[in-house]
This record gives sequence, C-alpha cells and structure tokens, in this order.
Amino acid sequence: MRAVLLTLVLLPLSYASAQVAATAESWPIYRGDAAHSGVAVSTLPDRPRVAWRIEIPETDAENGGADRAIESSAVIVDGHVYVGCNDEHLYALQLSDGKIAWKRKLHAPVKAPPTVVADLVLVGDEAGVFRALDRRTGAEQWKFATDDAIYSAANVADGRVYFGSYDGLLYCLDVRTGRLIWKYESEDRVHASPTLAGGRVLFSGCDAYLHVLDAADGKPVRKVDLRSACGAAPACAGDRVYVGTYGNQVLGIDWKAGKDLWTFEDAERKFPFMASAVLAGERILIGGRDKRYRALSAATGQEQWEYRTRGRNDSSGVLVGERVFFGSSDGNVYGLRVADGKESWRYETGSPISATPAVAAGRLVVGTLDGLLYCFGSEPGKSASQAAAD
Repeated sequence: MRAVLLTLVLLPLSYASAQVAATAESWPIYRGDAAHSGVAVSTLPDRPRVAWRIEIPETDAENGGADRAIESSAVIVDGHVYVGCNDEHLYALQLSDGKIAWKRKLHAPVKAPPTVVADLVLVGDEAGVFRALDRRTGAEQWKFATDDAIYSAANVADGRVYFGSYDGLLYCLDVRTGRLIWKYESEDRVHASPTLAGGRVLFSGCDAYLHVLDAADGKPVRKVDLRSACGAAPACAGDRVYVGTYGNQVLGIDWKAGKDLWTFEDAERKFPFMASAVLAGERILIGGRDKRYRALSAATGQEQWEYRTRGRNDSSGVLVGERVFFGSSDGNVYGLRVADGKESWRYETGSPISATPAVAAGRLVVGTLDGLLYCFGSEPGKSASQAAAD
C-alpha cells in the first residue's frame, strides 16, 4: 500500500485535548459528536426562513466544467461554514451571509464531510488523499494518501484522527502531524464514518460486520454480523448502537456483548437504509430509500410512526429540540415533530438532497445536488446570534 506523508507544520500540543462536539454555536463534526448522535444543541425558529443561498461558482477552466453537486455534509465553527463539493474544492464561507472566505482545490471531488478540530479542517477526497488544512486560510498543513477513495468523515479524540477508505482500511493518524499510528484491515470497502465510545472505535463495513477496535492500538475486540453491507455511521448510546443496512434492515445492537437486540424490517417495502440514525431518547429516528422516515422504539425496534416523502431519504436527520430535520431526494428539507411524526415545516429546494444538515447558532445549513448551499434561520439580514434568539 502506498502511504504518502507530508508534514508542513508541527502543531501545538493543545490538539491532543481539543474536544469535537456540537455546542449552541458550533457543529464541528458529521452527526454532531463522536457518538454520531445527530443531536443539535442550538435551536431553530418555528418556521425557518432562507437566510441566504449561494451557488457554488463554476470550476476552473482546467477542470472542464466538473460536477458542482454538494454531497458533502457541512460543518459550522466560529461563524464559518466548511463544506466540500464535487468540483474538487473545499469551501469556507461566512455563516452570516454565505460569502466565500476561502476555497482550496484538492484535485478530486470532495464528498466526505469535513471535521474541524482546533485550527484544522480535516477531510478526505475521492482520490484517497486525507488532508489537514488551516481553517482560517485553507493552507495545507499535512496530507496522507490511501489507496482508494475516502467518503468517511473523520472522528477525533485524544490527539488522534480516525477515518475509513475504500481500500478497506480504517486509519488512525496523529492529528498534529499526520503520522500513521495504526491501521486495521477489513474485508471490504469502508464507507461509513467511525464512531468513538468507551475507548473503542466502532465502524460498520461493506463486509457486513460491525467492527469494534481498541482505539489505542487498533486491535480487534469483536465483530458483530450485520448480515449485509453497511454505509451508515453507527449511532451510539451507552452499550447500544443503532445502524441501518443495505439489506433493508435497521439493527439495535449491544456492542459490548456483541449481540443483536432487535431487527426492524418492513415486510412489504424492501429498500436499503443508507442514512444514519438519530438518537431521540426512547426513540431512534431514521430515513430509508423506501420514501419513508420513521421513529422506532430504541428498546424494541417497534415502529412508532412513519412519514412519507416523495423520494428516498439518504440524508441523515438532526434532532433540534422536539423536531427532526432532514433532506430528501424529492428536493425538500423537512422538519417533523418527534412526538408523532407530523410535518411542522418544509422547504422545497427543487434539487435532490443527500447531505446531512448542520445546525448551529440558530442556523441550518445543507447543500443540494445542483450545487446550491442553503442557510435557514431567521430572515436575511439578521445575525446568527439574533437568529438563535428568535
């Protein structure tokens, strides 16, 4: 396997203690935290409005008009939005008005969600190169090359960054330097983002297993049979994880004991679950390719309600108070009440959405497959702090 490491800057030791989790003002990591709970700390208005909308600029001439779809899920930190695009750039935009602060060309489509830790933006691209960029300027700090595409978001803890690659490996690097600490080989591609819990790394693989590794050295602790390939990030609550599979099932698993607790499968609608689950107390919330968004009992997997969309739902939801927000391939961004699944808000973008929303500072940010990035909150002209107070 080729592994290319370029170290440009020795970063401060404070990176080892930096925390990566959502606050009222930030959403620094895919799904909001290391456990992939999908829970926001910020609030949103009852009826969010379009605060701004921008179209990703045409690519450089040498790219020959590359695809401008936004499949990458955005993150929000310190008044800025960071998001990748299929036009081979990572963008940093002002949360207040959507103006581009900087953009960095990465020479391959950027479909993976970025992660922000301290002063770094961490992201992989479709060429298999994982980079650390200065979040204020976009300057490259270090890079590490894998043998295939990276669609996995990075997870970070204790000065280490974890991510998967389509070369079948789960990598652990030093976040300060990009130095390889360990790697673990699975039997197929790794699409899902790894989850961190209790000193373990959990990831669901295309080899149809939930892998549980020791975060310190990457040694396998156990494997749980998922019975099908999986591209969704496991959502972890204590000793339980919840994950949907390509085999048309949602599973509740005791990852410490290594056993299934329950299985949900619609008897009539046999479609994959590609979205990650949302932890909502006694419920988990999850969308499927069967054009349904569901609430299941976290204890038993029994369906509590379902909401019908007009397209498949690969966008993972975000819990904001008593509502869950997600995008759909029917072009809508939805807000549903968690208690009963009733629609409380909807906005039609006119283009399919597969990215997961980011929610912070009273704003919701999500991109579409036609290259538009939307920011919802209060009316245009209000600051993020004013929007959060609405």
